[in-house]
Amino acid sequence: MLEKTFFRLLGVSVFFGCAVVETIALDAANEIRQQQKTSQVRQAEMAGYLLIPNERVPDTFDAGFSMYVAAWPLLKAYPGPRFQSGLPGTWMFAKLDEPPPFKLYSDIEGGLGWWRDTRFATETPKFIMGGVAPNFSQWANGPGAGKGRDWDRPLGKYGVAQLSPWVLWPPDGLNLKQGTCGELFGYGYLPLPLTQKKSITAGKKIATGDQCWTLFLNTANFKGPVAFFLPFFWSESASEDPRLEGLLLDSRGSNPNRALQMETQYIPAVVGVDANGESYARIAPTCFPASVNDVSIVVHRVTSYSRKALWEAVKAWFDGGPAPTGRIDEQGAVLHKFPGRGGATWRIYPERTAKEERPAMAWSSFATPTAVDDYTFGYRWNFEWAKKDSTDGCSLVKLPEYYRLVAKGKKQPEWVPVRAEDVPAETGLAAVRFDRYVRRSTEPYVTPEQPNSCWKKPGPVAGPFQAELGDGSVVTYYWYRFADQPALLNADLTDQERQSLQARVELLHRHWRKDRDYLPPPTTGKLAELDPALLVTPPRGLEIGYVPIVTRQAAKR
Repeated sequence: MLEKTFFRLLGVSVFFGCAVVETIALDAANEIRQQQKTSQVRQAEMAGYLLIPNERVPDTFDAGFSMYVAAWPLLKAYPGPRFQSGLPGTWMFAKLDEPPPFKLYSDIEGGLGWWRDTRFATETPKFIMGGVAPNFSQWANGPGAGKGRDWDRPLGKYGVAQLSPWVLWPPDGLNLKQGTCGELFGYGYLPLPLTQKKSITAGKKIATGDQCWTLFLNTANFKGPVAFFLPFFWSESASEDPRLEGLLLDSRGSNPNRALQMETQYIPAVVGVDANGESYARIAPTCFPASVNDVSIVVHRVTSYSRKALWEAVKAWFDGGPAPTGRIDEQGAVLHKFPGRGGATWRIYPERTAKEERPAMAWSSFATPTAVDDYTFGYRWNFEWAKKDSTDGCSLVKLPEYYRLVAKGKKQPEWVPVRAEDVPAETGLAAVRFDRYVRRSTEPYVTPEQPNSCWKKPGPVAGPFQAELGDGSVVTYYWYRFADQPALLNADLTDQERQSLQARVELLHRHWRKDRDYLPPPTTGKLAELDPALLVTPPRGLEIGYVPIVTRQAAKR
């Protein structure tokens, strides 16, 4: 999921709430390479999955999902652009009657995390949407964000439309408030009938469905729909390969029984050998949120929905019926129970080690998966090895840093935790520093400036405006009429179809506000906040039917 999309799938400056990471530290990887010249230290990494089983529900709940995921700084110091990890997330695939007789991978994954292509990363995670077109031909991470940065080959950068008039979406990912530390980030995707079914797609006799999979958020400072995947993002692939017609998320319901995992692709580590040939390892300080009763809550209220939850009421509204509040009807919802089990495939290994030679970490020696209640999952810690840690008011549990490779008979050796004082000095591990990465220069995100581009014709109605974000970047944005935003000009819609969509969105803007519940609220914990700089107020006269579109994101001077 992470490698495939960007994470993702699967993500911000001085640790816990200050401005930008501008310290005198060196990149951790470069530091380690320097140390390799004078010691036995070898650069390594930690990677793998944490598996979070949840019970199955009936297939009829095929109209999306929502859940609450803890947001926290996984690493005490952001180590640089090699770092890639998601926090707990999921993969939402189309529900198919049977597997097709050809390769087909297409879903919505995304989530909270850090990715190698994040340009303004800090310790605080960001969120991306992570829609994957068939077999990674393109992907869409949010409005104006997708595969690569070449606007001559958009590859998903027009795949998501901005819906909310109150939230900016930076191309680098949706920012959380700096210093977020274990609060719950609520999100989910439900289809809305914003567009109409089409029998012709890209000039070919290929059908496009009417499902606009819409991202809903529940945070402390914003609630409601933010953006949606355009049906053409999926059906465009079917116009190129007719075998895909009717198999993608533009027309298919979602499979409600999704995997729930935490995917980590790279955490810095080092390994060393003592005088007796024993191997030891050290990982960058890695943390989990400290919740209650020595349990780290990481996932809460995983919910799947039927069409009764929202689709039916909105469809009736658009057909002339009464306006629904937007709050999900919980009679159309089902909660997934946590059995309290779980697994881990985290491994520590030197670079360029073959997969079959990567020893596992003895995760169960210090972490026990547990169901706090039927609908809340977390980890209970063995504090002989895990340690409580508090910095600037952020309470965390820090995993053991040091490990020794222990033989397991005929089984593969395993990394078991050891105390720092029990690691022989000649390994060189104690001298290693996992310092905070210094961002020396960062290429800005830019959008097309050509006067005839879809960004300029018909173009915005107000702007430019700027907002300074907590990750040290500045975004430039303009206000566009909803139907004239660049994504919709590239959505295979006629002028009449865009006008019909405009009318429906104006209904949403009039009736669905940002200060009411849409997703079922959590029953435990506190809600996380978006970066306050992302919250905007439409200019006078542009409150209904207009949206803010980010056109540039660059480092603050």
